[in-house]
Amino acid sequence: MRTLGGEQVEEAVAGAVALLRTATDRDWRATRAGRLDWDCRYTAEHVASDLIAYAGQLAGRATEAYVPFEITLDEGTGNEDVLQVIETTGALLAAAVRTTPREVRAFHPYPFRGADREGFAAMGITEVLLHTHDIAEGLGLSYEPPAERCADLLARLFPHVRPDADPWRTLLWATGRGDLPGRAPVTEWRWRNNLVVPAERLTLQGLTPAAATDLAAGGDGGFAWIDGGPYQGTRDAAGMLVKAYETGVHRPVWGVFVLVRREDGRAVGGIGFHGVPDEKGRVEIGYDLAEAARGNGYATEGLRALTEWALGREAVTSVRATTEPENTASQAVIARAGFVRITGDGAEDGDGGEGGGQFVYELRR
Repeated sequence: MRTLGGEQVEEAVAGAVALLRTATDRDWRATRAGRLDWDCRYTAEHVASDLIAYAGQLAGRATEAYVPFEITLDEGTGNEDVLQVIETTGALLAAAVRTTPREVRAFHPYPFRGADREGFAAMGITEVLLHTHDIAEGLGLSYEPPAERCADLLARLFPHVRPDADPWRTLLWATGRGDLPGRAPVTEWRWRNNLVVPAERLTLQGLTPAAATDLAAGGDGGFAWIDGGPYQGTRDAAGMLVKAYETGVHRPVWGVFVLVRREDGRAVGGIGFHGVPDEKGRVEIGYDLAEAARGNGYATEGLRALTEWALGREAVTSVRATTEPENTASQAVIARAGFVRITGDGAEDGDGGEGGGQFVYELRR
């Protein structure tokens, strides 16, 4: 799959610096940066600050807050010098991304207080692209990064935003920097790193549209899978996530999660919701495991963890799971997770416990 890593950070920084270097003789302090309230010089310094902050989070393995430091520039630093600082801090972020193990997550406040190396790379690249646009707009320069890269950033950091034929314009719109036909202007925004739900031996890692696209197409989604994985059900669920994303109805926290073993970082299966909670607060969960991972209690552990997370949400009153009558192994998993078999599709159906030919189980708050 197309990844966002150190190489892509360096590529974004190089493109930005090459453009801005053509205007270092201008007065950046006297020029407003696009729609921002900042001048061009402050905006350039802000880019360097973000890059070094992200590198510090990864290198320091910060988990509770930002590492308490900031970058300051020497008195008399010129515009060309600022670009050198951006190059340097970009190189430091690229190095941190390259040397950070995939399973490491460091603190970032939005929205789930953590991001992995790809998340920090994506945020760094986005900061570079957007603020280069701001500075270029203020200085009257033309700037447009590669559409493919903008599409990658949207699919990684803006999973709630319906994609468009022009990814760069969509990214600008999603961050309050432009208009898109048929869409209301954006006045407030945050990007969204994926949700990770911890369990005893596993982590349940939310699948981004970028990873889901690769999984649905037969790839690994950026995960190191156990032999024989992923199971076809995970690929099918990823395909449904992609369709929801493309139509603008994907809600990231109610999507698909990959079950990853803590001990070795291997993905063993998938679990997720069949949609958002309905009007009665009911939400349905489905899951599967690669055959080599079965018999170890991973499905039960994952089901318990995601059910507990869901029941902690105000919008959820109950979690349901369905299985075929002959699938006794799945029924045992559901029962061990604390679910109770109900009558059909709802307690009011009275059809002896089968709903549409399936057994329906429920766990209430």
